[in-house]
Amino acid sequence: MKFAYEKLDVWNRAVDFAVMVIDTVETIPMDRKHYRLFEQIEASSTSISMNLAEGKGRNSKKEFTQFCYIARGSLYETMTLLEIFRRKKWITDPVY
Repeated sequence: MKFAYEKLDVWNRAVDFAVMVIDTVETIPMDRKHYRLFEQIEASSTSISMNLAEGKGRNSKKEFTQFCYIARGSLYETMTLLEIFRRKKWITDPVY
């Protein structure tokens, strides 16, 4: 038996994206003074799929839509952090 959110293509893609972000972060040599940024990108990238799942569990189109907006905000946050990582040369352009 699958949960309803597991049938969503967007949820599956969001989980794959979070795994990719976490895998990427794990390859970066970590400096203690920037540890918070690494924690934040892991939190924001995983928040995308979590909000999609939570919204789907509300059984209301209106609430699901609201959680989709929240998930989009988490995606934008993640992309901003990836851009910062790129500019700091912690990740390469192809990885970005």
